[in-house]
Amino acid sequence: MTPIASIGSDFKVSVLTTNHRGHTPEEIADRCLARILVVSETAPDPIRQQAETFRQSLRAVLVLYMNEAATSERVTLEAKLRNAGFSDAADILRRL
Repeated sequence: MTPIASIGSDFKVSVLTTNHRGHTPEEIADRCLARILVVSETAPDPIRQQAETFRQSLRAVLVLYMNEAATSERVTLEAKLRNAGFSDAADILRRL
């Protein structure tokens, strides 16, 4: 992810695109972590190592719950399609 614009000293705009797909939970977790956890390049090595270990643990938790959210969204959409009378579409969605 590369910042494409900077507004002031604290605000950067970044764009991350994909081709023919949405973003994976892993990609979203990485973007989220870039905003949540920043460690100074001048921090002592033990602190940097501890922060990196924490980052990896937090990433695993974020990915787990994002996958659960995606599954839950599909279940909700399937139910809405079925309730609206689109059983064929609901079946297709369930098989994806």
